[in-house]
Amino acid sequence: MIHADGVHKFFGDLHVLKGVDLTVERGEVCVLLGPSGSGKSTLLRCINELEQISAGRMWVDGELMGMREVVKGDQVQLHRRTDKDLSRQRAKIGMVFQRFNLFPHMTALDNVMEAPIQVLGLRKRDARQRALDLMERVGLSDRTDHYPGQLSGGQQQRVAIARALAMDPQLMLFDEPTSALDPELVGEVLGVMKELATSGMTMVVVTHEVGFAREVADQVVFMDDGEIVERGTAAEVIDNPAQRRTKDFFAKVL
Repeated sequence: MIHADGVHKFFGDLHVLKGVDLTVERGEVCVLLGPSGSGKSTLLRCINELEQISAGRMWVDGELMGMREVVKGDQVQLHRRTDKDLSRQRAKIGMVFQRFNLFPHMTALDNVMEAPIQVLGLRKRDARQRALDLMERVGLSDRTDHYPGQLSGGQQQRVAIARALAMDPQLMLFDEPTSALDPELVGEVLGVMKELATSGMTMVVVTHEVGFAREVADQVVFMDDGEIVERGTAAEVIDNPAQRRTKDFFAKVL
């Protein structure tokens, strides 16, 4: 589903990603762990072209993201995709952020309905039924008419997950989805994510929730200073790391 080949990202002189190679298979849950500033969130944003990579290539579902290849003679040139084509690519990828970014003047149900109507051209009746089904799936069927200000942080984040799922994505990206929540609300969001994982959704999750990684991840990737230091199963990377940097990190957080 995802293949990153030698991905670099610069912000001015700051070299944030340093030749990252990553493969995530269809139906796999990949959890990115590592200290703050290691490049995890930037890598996530590069997957769906919220950040344009500086070098290397990124494929999602076999399609080159952000660029298209044009063959001229014996040379292959890369050309930036149009905004319309970029929007088409991003529509296949759902993303959930730290902050919920819900429209405060819309009910929870309307928040979930909006993108399928505006972007996919779904009829309002069909979008409403899809939204109702998803609100039930995230355990909020009794909160459809509530506005974001009437919901807890955990409930707002679950609405945000339903909103992302309403676009029927092939891939879900989660950027520290529980970091802005009070501790007692974290479990309800992780529960929805676990259900998604068991349903076969391809997911890449940036998180500090090591227990979630142990329970759900097919692949754990430990990053530091813009590079992948170690990757493998949770048992390999978290419980029995091979690299000194990985050992030092988990010695502090576990």
